[in-house]
Amino acid sequence: MAVECENENCHAWAARDPSGILSPYKFERRTVRSDDVSLRITHCGVCYADVAWTRNMLHNSMYPLVPGHEIAGVVTEVGSEVKIFKVGDHVGVGTYVNSCQDCENCNGFLENHCSKNVFTFNGVDADGSVTKGGYSSHIVVHQRYCFKIPDGYPLAKAAPLLCAGITVYTPMMRHNMKQPGKSLGVIGLGGLGHMAVKFGKAFGLKVTVFSTSESKREEATSLLGAHNFVLSSDENQMETLKGSLHFILDTTSADHPLDPYLSLLKVGGVMVLLSFPSEIKVHPANLNLGARCLSGSVTGGTKDTQEMINFCAANKIYPEIEMIKINYINEALQRLIGRDVRFRFVIDIENSFK
Repeated sequence: MAVECENENCHAWAARDPSGILSPYKFERRTVRSDDVSLRITHCGVCYADVAWTRNMLHNSMYPLVPGHEIAGVVTEVGSEVKIFKVGDHVGVGTYVNSCQDCENCNGFLENHCSKNVFTFNGVDADGSVTKGGYSSHIVVHQRYCFKIPDGYPLAKAAPLLCAGITVYTPMMRHNMKQPGKSLGVIGLGGLGHMAVKFGKAFGLKVTVFSTSESKREEATSLLGAHNFVLSSDENQMETLKGSLHFILDTTSADHPLDPYLSLLKVGGVMVLLSFPSEIKVHPANLNLGARCLSGSVTGGTKDTQEMINFCAANKIYPEIEMIKINYINEALQRLIGRDVRFRFVIDIENSFK
């Protein structure tokens, strides 16, 4: 990489205000502590969270804001107490970079649910500093929140696993969806949805994709290998599936009714909400009469994250990506808003700062 971080000066792109427009920016990363890992970022996935915080949609953005929490790269330095990583290792960093490390959730490897969890960007770390993410040339993180990427797994493909991949994998493990022969419905076919299809197939599930767009049919069935595609606005197609699914993963952030999907579950079926619509309304009968469960989930703990990465490497599961350079990021974020991506943008950081 032509640009190295001399004197801890890190090259990045940042948003300066709620317009969300990003432009070149420099800032100082912390020096490597005894339990830290420093990595040269080679790739960073683009998540809708990047849109939300750069545009202050949650009303808590701290500018200048460097987004990015799907980070892959190469270790350049390790602290004196770091034993499991070495210089040259391929590693990843996900949606958080710190937690209290001593509560019930942290001790159970559910660090993502720790009340002192620190987001990878736009978070306030223990030392009071504001975290800055992966749209940058390097990052320094505590070893606990760094993950090994097995040799041979492409770093560009690894980046989306650190958010999209683990967000899907976690509820599938929690609700015991790894049951060959059972049926899975996937609502939405974006960054999360296409990973849900891939995991579902790897687990031996019969996968049905639900979409409001007929144009997604070919992608769902031919490209991703889903067993069935249903246009969710077609009442007749939906009616034929009532009471037929064991599981549903809902990846759609736009407001949409849940009752039509809940009615598709078998008795005791589970539907998991992975997104953040503005509100949800459910008729109690669709839960009570079928003993169904509506659950929520977001990202995953460190143990599950490493397990998921290893599973993807062992089973050759790769996200579908569109590679871009950092100078295209504003156009990419606008396309992401318009759902014009198949299926995850990944920034070629390594070649963007030359």
